[in-house]
Amino acid sequence: MLVIIDYGVGNLFSLKSSFAAINVEAIVSSNKDVILNADRIILPGVGAFEDASRKLRESGLDVVLKECAKKGTPIMGICLGMQMLFDRSYENGCFEGLGLIKGEVRPIKDVIPKDFKIPQIGWNALDFKNESPIFKYIKGGDYVYFVHSFYATNCDESLIATTNYGAPLTAAVQSKNVYGCQFHPEKSGDVGLRILKAFCEV
Repeated sequence: MLVIIDYGVGNLFSLKSSFAAINVEAIVSSNKDVILNADRIILPGVGAFEDASRKLRESGLDVVLKECAKKGTPIMGICLGMQMLFDRSYENGCFEGLGLIKGEVRPIKDVIPKDFKIPQIGWNALDFKNESPIFKYIKGGDYVYFVHSFYATNCDESLIATTNYGAPLTAAVQSKNVYGCQFHPEKSGDVGLRILKAFCEV
């Protein structure tokens, strides 16, 4: 059973539709028992880190996610959901993340050229840095869809792919059974579907 966590933040319909396209039944749920019994978990997220992390804490799902990670359940965070896997974010302040992956989240404006638009919106290529089972059906240089103004850094231990937007930015991470994609697989056409298919097989 694959569960997409519903905590009031995220593009749940697109994700559910993407899994349906690869013949995987996905349940959208905020029920703690359902999530604890999941075979795989997707943590979506759009918007501001502070708001999303507060909603996750208020629902008690932060504790559930940590328990699932500890017992080995495969978890994938997408976009803001990926950023929330890290220790902290410096988006409009300093806010605590889930601490499931070492690193922090900072503004891309600090590292990209001044004439590059923020947020980064659009298709960009993946540059593999380490092997990961979620990449088994795609190749380096394949394009995926990004929408973000912040990026994960100080996460070399978990870095599996970058993308170049005037500077190398973290595109995907993995720490044991916890995965993160800064891009949106559900908006990335066939490449994105193949990444989701691979995640369903880990």
